[in-house]
Amino acid sequence: MSSATATDTPAAEANAFPLLIKQLLLTPLAVRPQQEIVYGDKVRFDYRTLQTRIGQLAGLLTSLGVKRGDTVAVMDWDSNRYLESYFAVPMIGAVLMMVNIRLAPEQIAYMLNHSGARVLLANREFLPVLEAIDEQLPDLRTRILLADEVGPLPTGFVTEYEAGLREATPITCFPDFDENTRATTFYTTGTTGLPKGVYFSHRQLVLHSLAAMAALGSASSQGRLHRDDVYMPITPMFHVHAWGMPYVATLLGIKQVYPGRYLPGKLLALIAREKVTFSHCVPTILHMLLGDATAADTDLRSWKVIIGGAALPRALAQQALARGIDIFGGYGMSETCPLLTIAQIDAHALDDPDEELSLRTKAGIPVPLVDLRIVDEDMNDVAHDGVATGEVVARTPWLTQGYLHNPDASTALWAGGYLHTGDIGNIDGGGYLRVADRIKDVIKTGGEWISSLALEDIIALHPAVNEVAVIGISDTKWGERPLPLVVRQPGSDVTEAEIIELVAARSRSGDISRYAIPDRVSFVDSLERTSVGKINKKKLRGLHDPEVAAGGPGSHEADHPTHRGTSAAHLQRR
Repeated sequence: MSSATATDTPAAEANAFPLLIKQLLLTPLAVRPQQEIVYGDKVRFDYRTLQTRIGQLAGLLTSLGVKRGDTVAVMDWDSNRYLESYFAVPMIGAVLMMVNIRLAPEQIAYMLNHSGARVLLANREFLPVLEAIDEQLPDLRTRILLADEVGPLPTGFVTEYEAGLREATPITCFPDFDENTRATTFYTTGTTGLPKGVYFSHRQLVLHSLAAMAALGSASSQGRLHRDDVYMPITPMFHVHAWGMPYVATLLGIKQVYPGRYLPGKLLALIAREKVTFSHCVPTILHMLLGDATAADTDLRSWKVIIGGAALPRALAQQALARGIDIFGGYGMSETCPLLTIAQIDAHALDDPDEELSLRTKAGIPVPLVDLRIVDEDMNDVAHDGVATGEVVARTPWLTQGYLHNPDASTALWAGGYLHTGDIGNIDGGGYLRVADRIKDVIKTGGEWISSLALEDIIALHPAVNEVAVIGISDTKWGERPLPLVVRQPGSDVTEAEIIELVAARSRSGDISRYAIPDRVSFVDSLERTSVGKINKKKLRGLHDPEVAAGGPGSHEADHPTHRGTSAAHLQRR
């Protein structure tokens, strides 16, 4: 075989084959076209019909004047319609904007305007929200109704989704274009300031899908996703593309189940009826499902669940494992598309229950193509010994290149050429990442840094504790002190002294600093949460810290990860 020379040139007929979202449909349509898409108890069709409906939606949008570069927004529960928009909108060169329907109306208006949305697909359930902000949306020119039941077309809507698909001339051949074309936009759900828009290209979404598929498919058994699985998201489709998993599931050609609104009994019924084997969610959702009255009668032994969005508590992992669930952690954020790591475990570790639990509750090992580092304040790497702690920074082809129309925040995000996550953590000798805390949630007391997550893990193991969140509250002597907010198990009378002694005992054994022993514990009926189910510690501080509530120095948090004026590397070494 002759070697390449400087005169070698590609054939004129050669196709560069750009990495476009439409390419994710090629294999499933060729080899698994009979596989099903299910929406609750309402819709069931195969991948051939999915292809047809994608073409019809693309034809409908084009007939309504949507052009390349236009933004099409969607407000819906998890449904087949959302899946169809994941493909149809970017496949015509438009930008899919996913509206977080759990945010306040004024935030929804801000996101629609900031993204430049001109077309909106909206579920009938959200009409009251749209009516409340209608005068704030001068540039939203076209609205399409999404409805599960037949009903009148509201004023201002051009058509109902299903009627529009039936009347549309479907697009059957989608064009090639630059793979770096923007495909999606959505907004972070941070607890400070206005939502920030992140965006991703076709190339980034295809590469993220391939890397996620490779990572999940490379496991021998634990945490493995394969063609015979049945997938159901329990992370909203408006949140980081449901962690990118609908694209992965479609690429694999597996059965997909979309549950609509998240109701515990309904989710458990779908798991049983459709034989769901693979899902992902935040800890709160799994806790809610396992506590539902119907959970005890639902066989969950074939269910694999990635936990992300917040650390996987050991107590929740133990509860899930006892039910036969293959539960494991994952890690990422809105800005990372999101997948960076998953906690898959080598077979030998499954023989050691303590090691297995420790690894399952970590953030995990990097997926292919991820350059993950733990750095000090000067961007120097810290030791991978499972102890040395610093900020988690990353590079990989699918990270957002910045915040939409926000150059200053974009520059801070990418300081030093790596994306700054705002998380602190460590990496052990096996390459497993453990996220210790958000930088903004670490508690500085007595000159030491205390991880609120480590303290929560200890308290959550008490059998009388249903849920716990630990926040730092202002203290004139120590600067900050940890305050556990505990939701008791129904009927429990666990006392403040018992919780404090539980932490003190772990301190005496060297598991946690003595400065982490709380002075008091507050028992609450529930914990404040963000729109995607994470515990909202900023709001909790506002409710339980008098200085924050009064607008004192402790109430201000900048958007930049190092807002405390110190590096995460200064977190205590235990």
